[in-house]
Amino acid sequence: MTNSTPNTERDVRMEILNSFLTTPHRKLDELAPLHAEALERDPLFYAHLAPWYFERGEVRDHKVLFAAHLLTSEYPEFREVGWVLLQGLAPFEVARVVDHAKRVIGKSPRVLRSAVAHYLGTRERNPRQFDGAALRARTHLKHLYATLRIKPGERAQASLFDGTPPEDSPLAALKRLAKAESSEEQAGIILDGKIPSTTAVGALRHVTPALLVALIDAMSPQEVINNLGMLKRRGAMDNPEVKALIDDKLKAAGADRRVSTMKAKRAMKAAELDEETEKTLTAVMDRRVAEKVEIKRPTALFVDKSGSMTEAIEVAKQLAALISAVVTAEFRVYAFDTVAFEIEPSVPDRKHTLPGKVVSGLMGAEREDSRPEPGGKRPTMSEWEQAFKFIKANGGTSIGAPLAMMRAKGVYAEQIVLVTDEGENTAPFFRDAWTEYAREVGVSPSVVIVHVGGAYHQFGTDLERRGVELMRYDFRGDYYSLPNVLPLLAMPSRAELVEQIVARELPRRPTAPIGAATP
Repeated sequence: MTNSTPNTERDVRMEILNSFLTTPHRKLDELAPLHAEALERDPLFYAHLAPWYFERGEVRDHKVLFAAHLLTSEYPEFREVGWVLLQGLAPFEVARVVDHAKRVIGKSPRVLRSAVAHYLGTRERNPRQFDGAALRARTHLKHLYATLRIKPGERAQASLFDGTPPEDSPLAALKRLAKAESSEEQAGIILDGKIPSTTAVGALRHVTPALLVALIDAMSPQEVINNLGMLKRRGAMDNPEVKALIDDKLKAAGADRRVSTMKAKRAMKAAELDEETEKTLTAVMDRRVAEKVEIKRPTALFVDKSGSMTEAIEVAKQLAALISAVVTAEFRVYAFDTVAFEIEPSVPDRKHTLPGKVVSGLMGAEREDSRPEPGGKRPTMSEWEQAFKFIKANGGTSIGAPLAMMRAKGVYAEQIVLVTDEGENTAPFFRDAWTEYAREVGVSPSVVIVHVGGAYHQFGTDLERRGVELMRYDFRGDYYSLPNVLPLLAMPSRAELVEQIVARELPRRPTAPIGAATP
């Protein structure tokens, strides 16, 4: 879409879905106008989209924006949704909700204070939960109490404001850790006091194997992933006992919903890990992705390898690994410049096919559905890396070339993902290839454009004029957000995606206030 599109014709639903492919990196002001407009123009969809995204989305910044805009909405029903969603955020995210509501939206309604009071009161009634939050997010908790004028309980007052935390709290243990002399004493304090590793490291002068064991034991699976580089530098990978603890934590990450899908890949690049650890991290990423969605429609991924499309190749590589982890139908990958090249990873011991429907194609050609057997081995990220090894950005651009190849071979696909800048300049053109493919193969595939690079929006306009169901996502370098594409590919159509979101039941807060949690 271009800026010249009349406001009444713009699809605000697609714009907000498109925004999920961006990571604001705490620059919430940039996306605030879109959230405000979506809430104003289509409040019902926005309110249902928020809990859908809280369950399926990866990017925390969007969750903060949903909670803030719903809590300050003019609709009481939707303020209730924001009230409930806020309870699932981390303390630093709750602080950002409050600051965004007050400073950017310009509102601080009673329901916002009520939601935060309940949030703080729930933690105060659970000393272990409160102590953990106070240790990791002391500044943010103090800010919440102060900015909304919420009276802290006795433990909160002592821990956050008086500097006299209870002796059984991690904050008190942290003070003892700073004074401890021997590594054995330090390790005991870390373990007994449940001091988070990121906090404990700052108080340690020397890190011995015994301290590494204590630090890793105190880490969550996500923290182990985040700190693999530090652990490697400290020699953790060279000690068999310590390495075994790391492996156990990484394996547990696959079942931890809090683990970010793409951080495993970032950790591999940053830490330069051994092959065994890389395989474990890849398995974690595949499992987390597979738990999110199942793509049941035959899918093709086209990657633009024309000149200057180096980033498109990298994006497509990531998408290929993500999609192949969750697709249960046939999945094909093609690179193209003025001609097309099929990319197929080599998977050792892969069970290749199951009996499936046979589709007639050009001149009576037939093909067998070759989806991976359930439980069979799927391509790993490293195998996709190898498959893309010789794909380099060069040449002109014929986006229709891979579709013409599919038509000639009778390859059946119900949706096509294009990673491109849309700057097509060579026949066969995609719009013409799509028309011929639909006529001869007997299917009208929907198209998802993951836009990388320049701005050639005429390409999409031409497709829409041909009646192609089209969704466009502007990729801006945020690889963490790529898994957000998967739920959209899992839906049979754009209309059914919207229908599924709107059909989702809105969450409600508890009917009875709980103690001091509500003012």
